[in-house]
Amino acid sequence: MPLSERQLAAFSDKHATQIPYDTSPRHLAGPGDARHVTHGLAAAGWNTVSDPLSAEIVMASPDLRHRLQFDPQSRTSAWWRLRAEPVGNKPGWYAEFGEHVPAEVLAGLTDALVAQAPVGSTSPLDVLDAAGWLIDGRGLAYSVHPSCTVKRLPEQGTGTVPWREQVSVAWRIEVRDLPTDIGSRGTRLWHAAFHRDTPEHLVTAFVAALTDPTPLQRGMFDRTATYGVTQKPSPLSPQQTVDAHTTRVKALRAQARSARRQPKNPVTTPTHASTAQPAARR
Repeated sequence: MPLSERQLAAFSDKHATQIPYDTSPRHLAGPGDARHVTHGLAAAGWNTVSDPLSAEIVMASPDLRHRLQFDPQSRTSAWWRLRAEPVGNKPGWYAEFGEHVPAEVLAGLTDALVAQAPVGSTSPLDVLDAAGWLIDGRGLAYSVHPSCTVKRLPEQGTGTVPWREQVSVAWRIEVRDLPTDIGSRGTRLWHAAFHRDTPEHLVTAFVAALTDPTPLQRGMFDRTATYGVTQKPSPLSPQQTVDAHTTRVKALRAQARSARRQPKNPVTTPTHASTAQPAARR
């Protein structure tokens, strides 16, 4: 069902009563409101296909090729799972995201998924380089604020590949708390893992949202990923936070309507035996 005015009003009611705090860096801001993701997809025509009385949310794209699952009761470290079925000469792929992934960062990817793919998009490592992250010769990037790494993996899913080498790769992002003991890696807070056939422009969109220096808005008592996060009262009013969400959702709705008016090529029904396998978990 499409996104309703009642659902937007429920989002507004929650956030209009919260005192927003500028929260940075983004990778430590905590999960935020999942509706940043689900409202955007619903506005673009995705349907909820899960039990409405279940804590789990499953959404499907209009062409049924893509499915997004949010499971806050997951027994694994992945609360969000995004899958694309193979269609014609387009391979299937899979991505997963941990509990504390900021919803606004994940929304950067899902917004790009419902938009037309850009021509000649920038690579994820180019975005990280421009953001000032340290990148070694193997394609492993380290955040300016310690605790976040982005790694390119070859097809086998182990090791690394040279930064500029153009091969089919998987991507893995990991955020860890700062270690308390010498030699400790710290506790993992969340991760993102992308199958090697994930369209690179989607990984780039996720990384761009992750490295955006603009603070995320969190309420006074919202969960953050760790005590290492920085928060201060935001110059934005609660209503401005709500308005920004509403404006984005309406833009996605208009974009989807415009796309539906464009001539379409014949659609091949996706197969259900996807060749994409879940990314390796730790």
